[in-house]
Amino acid sequence: MRQFLKYLLATLLGLVIFTLLGILIFAGIIGAASSKGDVTVADNSVLKIKLDEPIRERSRTNPFASFSGGDDANVMGLVEIKEALKKAKDDDNIKGVYIAAENPQAGWATLEEVRNALIDFKTSKKFVYSYAEVMTEKAYYIASVADKIYLNPAGDMEWNGISAELTFFKGSLDKLGLKPEVFRVGEFKSAIEPFIRENMSEPNRLQVSSFLNSINDHFLTSVAKSRGVSAITLRQLASDLTIQTPADALRAKLVSNVGYYDELEGEIRKQLKLDEKKKIEFVTVGKYKNAASGDESDDDDKVSSKNRIAVIVASGDINTGSGDDQSIGSDKIAGEIRKARLNDNIKAIVLRINSGGGSALASDVMWREVQLTRKVKPIVASFSDYAASGGYFMAMGCNKIVAQPNTITGSIGVFALLFNTESLFKDKLGVTFDRVLTNPHADFPSATRPLTDFDRKVLQTGVDRIYASFTKKVADGRKLPIDSVRAIAGGRVWTGTQGKAIGLVDQLGGLDDAIKLAATEAKLKDDDYRLRYMPALESPVEQFMKYFGDSDDDTRLKAVLGTFAPAVQQVRKLQSLKGIQARLPMEMDIR
Repeated sequence: MRQFLKYLLATLLGLVIFTLLGILIFAGIIGAASSKGDVTVADNSVLKIKLDEPIRERSRTNPFASFSGGDDANVMGLVEIKEALKKAKDDDNIKGVYIAAENPQAGWATLEEVRNALIDFKTSKKFVYSYAEVMTEKAYYIASVADKIYLNPAGDMEWNGISAELTFFKGSLDKLGLKPEVFRVGEFKSAIEPFIRENMSEPNRLQVSSFLNSINDHFLTSVAKSRGVSAITLRQLASDLTIQTPADALRAKLVSNVGYYDELEGEIRKQLKLDEKKKIEFVTVGKYKNAASGDESDDDDKVSSKNRIAVIVASGDINTGSGDDQSIGSDKIAGEIRKARLNDNIKAIVLRINSGGGSALASDVMWREVQLTRKVKPIVASFSDYAASGGYFMAMGCNKIVAQPNTITGSIGVFALLFNTESLFKDKLGVTFDRVLTNPHADFPSATRPLTDFDRKVLQTGVDRIYASFTKKVADGRKLPIDSVRAIAGGRVWTGTQGKAIGLVDQLGGLDDAIKLAATEAKLKDDDYRLRYMPALESPVEQFMKYFGDSDDDTRLKAVLGTFAPAVQQVRKLQSLKGIQARLPMEMDIR
């Protein structure tokens, strides 16, 4: 009995301690959530923008980052970075910007938006300085607009051109005895190639080369304008691998200074007229955001007009259901479009898309809401890094489409992918299957037997039907002849620049340009509306409940598997494919 009471008391004590700890954590989260506006920006401050963390459309702060151990626990938001630069431009307390970027974890179109925001900030005549120990070409693209670019004397700079790498799984599938059954339309629809080939097909290599060179041309042209070095020279430097040391970069005028961080600080002190012993007041984007009220506010009591432009952010793979902050759920996004359509205060909508596609059915569900919306108010699509296949499907019914020059778009095509697992189970595991059917095709489609010719015909017919619907809707939405659409479709991928030339895009530009266009379409003046971002971000309380309920599997995978996590994530993504797909290749690393 004594031993029982001992364990009982220990258990009760543990529960009490756990409860108190939970209350303290919860109170801390609530306190953090209510601290917005408490940050004071000192005079003579410098806005510090560190771009080596993941950058998504909107920021996500995980209050449990220290517990999860994942690198992706906290992400920066493009909206927040741009808003900080916009405010700092007119903030007398901010004297300049310091960029810390070595290997930005973002796509080229996202970097384009940040870069353009920095260029706009420079019109204030305030300084922009950059420092790095090592610098990738993505990092340099941002840094190239700086007044001073410092590269560590013992550091390194990547200047060898842009590459795209795809991963192929055919060898693994062969070893496992998994036979893929592929149904697609268009020779450029390469999303299935990782499962049936060990390398790129010639059509795929052609399209990747085409859009990669388009991205590179824009990159070189933009850098040439900022640094006063010709694009031809920049291209030759990359081809010859001329830039081997920081001194090489200095001679080529790619950087302005080869020096250490303390030397950069000395330069900043001169600008701020600070004594050597006095600390430089750096303020991060996260803290600066809490010191400011941005356009995301939707408090009618604080604005003179009730007019709103809704910015609906849709980012990630497209699936049916609710989705989350890393995927597009058709139910949720369709609901947000519907909500914005029925809200009389919302005069126009910007559909911000960053997606390589996914479920064709889910894409069509959201397309329908776009069609209903454009009948009653303007809806403009804004493309981020990707708006391809299913991502383009969402946008093609909008009144106007705005894309960055280096956005990846197009990929108008569909496919279906099934796996015959019979050999895996029989030869590797010794498991066999048998069946009884009430009708000849009652088990169609089956993953545990080979497909018949009849099965293949039915599946291909379904893919052809959806492709015909896809291309017709593109033709109707873009007001193009169907033959013209078929000539640029077939699953081929294009950049924003190429897309504008062939009629898939109306205007080159970023989110701000799309918002201005939506305002124009709605006949709103610049000072006659506010922005409302949708869907609403999760509150700290919701994050608290999710952390102790559903787990963040991707974060946990990264923490446990490290560099092997992406391969496991690809397998999981493969398992989640349902129905006919409209998506880009499973994994494409453009760097």
